[in-house]
Amino acid sequence: MKVTLATFLSMDGVMQGPGTPTEDTSGGFPHGGWQFPYADEGLQTHTTTWFAEADAFLLGRRTYEIFAAYWPTVTDPGNPVASSLNARPKYVVSTTLQTAAWDNTTVLRSLEEVAELASRPGRELQIHGSGALAQSLLDAGLIDELRLWTYPVVLGTGKRLFEPGRTPTAMDLIESTTTSSGCVLSVYRPTGKPTYGDFTTD
Repeated sequence: MKVTLATFLSMDGVMQGPGTPTEDTSGGFPHGGWQFPYADEGLQTHTTTWFAEADAFLLGRRTYEIFAAYWPTVTDPGNPVASSLNARPKYVVSTTLQTAAWDNTTVLRSLEEVAELASRPGRELQIHGSGALAQSLLDAGLIDELRLWTYPVVLGTGKRLFEPGRTPTAMDLIESTTTSSGCVLSVYRPTGKPTYGDFTTD
């Protein structure tokens, strides 16, 4: 399966708590719900298209618990996110989670299990949010495509996807779109190690 990551970022790279004020307040984060004012038709259109391509979902523990507390309560068959998440297989990566009550959920313990899962035939194994897991998978070269929604807001504090210490990686930009709210959607594919040069050399 193709492993894809979709996440929302502020201009200064913060991905923490975009959806609601109480989504993730760890570290005293005061900006929960920062994405809400920028939701527009472009977000809905791409989200609908991408969720239809998912054969399964891969989530970190915190994101899994947030999703599991909300999406099973959304029973509208016309909601593409709820329909996909509730019906399709879900995998949560955790060394401490003992059980997962959300239907069709399997707990994975290691990146090796993730790699084995990704090697199976299928369409997309989708990651949404799940910052700590996404960082580990990026460092291990296990993400095939990044779908980054960058919003016109600077938060100044919060968890970032690209914290210092990430494995150096070059990317190809394969799609770029600006939505009506000023969000820039950038789709990248990792291409391996960066290359370097020297502007002072003839």
